[in-house]
Amino acid sequence: MMANKLQGVTKGQQMPLQRDVEAISIPFGKSVTLNEDAVVQVMQAMGSSVSVALEGRLYLVEGHQLDALGLSSVPRPTLDEHASDDEIEAFIWEQLRTCFDPEIPVDIVELGLVYGCRLDTLISGERVVNIRMTLTAPGCGMGDVIAEDARHKILGAPQISKVNIELVFDPPWSRDMMSETAQLELGMF
Repeated sequence: MMANKLQGVTKGQQMPLQRDVEAISIPFGKSVTLNEDAVVQVMQAMGSSVSVALEGRLYLVEGHQLDALGLSSVPRPTLDEHASDDEIEAFIWEQLRTCFDPEIPVDIVELGLVYGCRLDTLISGERVVNIRMTLTAPGCGMGDVIAEDARHKILGAPQISKVNIELVFDPPWSRDMMSETAQLELGMF
């Protein structure tokens, strides 16, 4: 399923920050603070996140931080503390479907980038998510950003203590791994 664009946000729109906000730097995947009153330009608003440009650099602002842009925040996804393993796994996949390559308006599941996802319970009772995913090309610089976005969203569930994301390139990604919906969205049919 394709995620919709955020309401009230258009590409190229200039927005002054209403407060300091933590963002993920693109393509490095590191958390940084953007300062109040800085004026950012919207590059993409898909799923629950907005990609913005500031002083020639790109950043990803997560949904629960959108009030910094003067928008309604999207509550950080979470689960009931008594959720079953099946409910936790469904939550993980739901969160992966809200993650986008900042350059492509299709979520990473529909793009066929997620090769596998496993929920493990350790002896201590902690639950760890292990994800195997790829990128559209081995040289794609967005891997760290996508991985960090997925990690932040999945860690919204209190039952999950850690998310490990392994980038793999075997088998290499091809457009055949995309869903029909994604191919149609990108005009590749």
